[in-house]
This record gives sequence, structure tokens and C-alpha cells, in this order.
Amino acid sequence: MFKPSLPQGTRDFGPETVRKRNYIFQTIRTVFELYGFEPLETPAIEHLETLMGKYGEEGDKLIFKILNNGLSDPRNMARAKQGFENALLGKNDKDLTERALRYDLTIPFARYVAMNQGQLNFPFKRYQIQPVWRADRPQRGRYREFYQCDADIVGSRAPACEVELVTIYAWVFDRLGIEVDIKINNRKILAGLAECCGGLDRLVAITGAIDRMDKIGLDKVKEDLAKSGLGPDQIAIVSNYLSIQGSLQEKLRAIDKLLGHTQLGKDGLSELTLLFQLLQTEQSSAVLDLTLARGLDYYTGTIVEAKARSVQMGSIGGGGRYDDLTGTMGVAGIPGVGISFGVDRIYDVMESLNTFPSDVHAGTRILFLNLGEAESKAAFSLMQQLRKKGIAAELFYENVKLDKQFRYANKKNIPFTVIIGTTEIQSNTVVVKDLRSGLQQALSREN
Repeated sequence: MFKPSLPQGTRDFGPETVRKRNYIFQTIRTVFELYGFEPLETPAIEHLETLMGKYGEEGDKLIFKILNNGLSDPRNMARAKQGFENALLGKNDKDLTERALRYDLTIPFARYVAMNQGQLNFPFKRYQIQPVWRADRPQRGRYREFYQCDADIVGSRAPACEVELVTIYAWVFDRLGIEVDIKINNRKILAGLAECCGGLDRLVAITGAIDRMDKIGLDKVKEDLAKSGLGPDQIAIVSNYLSIQGSLQEKLRAIDKLLGHTQLGKDGLSELTLLFQLLQTEQSSAVLDLTLARGLDYYTGTIVEAKARSVQMGSIGGGGRYDDLTGTMGVAGIPGVGISFGVDRIYDVMESLNTFPSDVHAGTRILFLNLGEAESKAAFSLMQQLRKKGIAAELFYENVKLDKQFRYANKKNIPFTVIIGTTEIQSNTVVVKDLRSGLQQALSREN
């Protein structure tokens, strides 16, 4: 007999959870719109070639690919078998799959911009709240299906864009009651580090190792760098970089001393310096974190990450500048920068901190008890008047024992019940009971 179950890494959400998640969505959406961002939605499915090669080698492995339609057709079986053989060798084959579920919201947005550039008003500020999918190993805070809330600005290289996005993080997390560290670095700094270690072809290996620094520690980072082909002198340069400590100004001076002789290092240092000068006017709590690498390959400048201070959890937000993302789709010269909120992790953090407001569960406010056919007709008429006034109300569908109807109200956290019986119909009154205090009183229907 079939036993119903969920695919690993996915979840059902009951009413209580959905209301809490909607509170997070609405808080984020409100701030996005206060900053002038416009809503956008893109399909769950993208062409595989749109997604592949944008996330780095590890990211590409986590893309959920969709089998072509009609593979069971005998005419397509030979091609499908060959496609599976290629898949086992780690190759993509159009005879097997041409489409995939979106991995994030940034690449689909870049595809949208590339397709619609002639109709967009630049700088174009969009926000997007939709699910994404990754073929990842499920664990706490990491799922195969999850929501992202993104805000991006395309068509401007002004550092004011980064300032605005950092302050959006500060505003949203303050409204959600989460104390966070907003960490900032610059990919050009990391590119300058790669130049010092033999060339930009070392960038992926270096950023990949640094990105795992908080999980594996410096010694393991050195081991990974050695495995990727870096020599002792080059590993020492990375180690010196990761050992930089002190105030913001002390860190900037140390970067200049270590990487300032490279053009990329100099450019990254200049961008970081200006950004923190601008953030000071916003009284931002953002900090420079040189271990921040953001593993996605498409970042070209500022990178940012938000982490909750008092809960052991990975980042609950991240993003950065990507000044050539549409160039991979044949449309060069459109700069962009964006951030993303990880709603599922934010939910887990708020549950741990108990920061959801007490009224987040508010649904039905009034339950009309069912005392019979005539009584229900009178109750229905009054209930509809309340609904038109914006008050959520229900009428219990069946004329059953009052104990069962009261239990229904208690389980749904409905604060009030209304009784309309024969006496109340004749006197044009109702009996209202406050289930929280137990007090009840008779009121005219108008009241």
C-alpha cells in the first residue's frame, strides 16, 4: 500500500507556519517598495544553457535538471540511452535534458534584463520573491526547495547602490527583531590576491578555500590550497591576508601593503574605502570581513553577507555586484548589484529567538455558533456585515453540540464567539463571549 511522504529536502507548511512566513515576506516587501523597487516574477523553469556556467563548478553540480519530454517514446529511446551514458560521465546532453529548475533569482533576472533591455527604464530596480531549487544535501537551514527574496539594481555603477542595499538589510532585520552582522568585502581584493599567487586562474581555488574558512579553519584552508597547486610562498601570502586584524583603517592599510601593487587590489581597496565612507553617514553597523568570499563566480566587486549574531546559523542574506552578468547572454555593458534574503533561515532564527509578534497568528476573530437553521440564517446575515467591515468571521457549518464548536474556536485561537438563539432573534440581540477572559455580554445587533 502506498504510504504518502515528501521528497527529501522539501516541506509542507501548515497555517501557523505560513502566517509566520507571510509576516517575513510582507516585512521584506514593504521595505523593498519603500526604496522604490518594483515586483517581478520569472518562470520556475529556465533553459539549461541559461543557468550552466554561471555559478562555478560546485554550483553547476547542484542544478536540478529536467528530463526531456517523450523519452519513453521508442523513437527517442536510443538517443535517451546515449544521453544517460553522457550524464554518467558528467556531461550535459541535449538529447536527455534541455531545461532546469532555477537555482537562484539572479541569473533569471539577468536573462530578463537581456531580453527586455530596450523596454526597461534604467537604472531598473526590481524585487522578486519566489522559490528556487538546489540538488543539495538537506540539513538544518539548507533545503532543496526554498524561497529567496531578492532586490537588484541594474544600469548603474554608482556606489550609492551598494549603500542602499546595505541599509535595506539593516532596516529589514531591525523590523524582524534580528541583530545581525553585515559583512562586506570586494572580489577585486580577492582577484588581487590571486594575482599575487600566480595569476587569476588561481581565483576560483583561492575563493573556494576562503569561503569555507569559518567551517574548516585556517590549517585546512592551507591544505586545500596546497592540493589546488599553490606553493608554500603563495600559501603564505593567502595566510597573511587571512591574518589581517584590527580596525577598519588598520585593515585597509594592511591590504594596501599586501596587495596595493596589483591593479585589481588597488581598485578593490579604492571601492571599499569609498563604500565605508558613505556608509558612515548612514551610521551603518557594516564591518569589513576579509574572509568573506561568496563562492558564486559572477561577482565582480562589492560582496556582502548578513549573519545573525546570537544563533548558530549560516548566512541569512548575501549578495554583491556583478558588472558583466548580462554579457554572458550577449548583452554587454549593463552593470548590476543585488542582495538576497534567505527566508527559511530567517524563519529558523526568529523561531529560536522567539521574535515573531504575538498577533502573527491572527486569523478568524469571531465564530458564530450554529444553533439551528433559523438561527444560522440570522447569524449568516450579521457575519456578512462584519466581513464587509474587514472583520474575519466564520459560522460553524453544522448544528452539533456546543462543546465541539467551542473546541473548534479554541484550536483556531478565535478570540470571540457569538450566539444567536431564538431569544436573541426575537429581541434583535446577540450574546458575545470573550474566550480569553470568559466574559460574555448581550449586545444589540447594531452594536
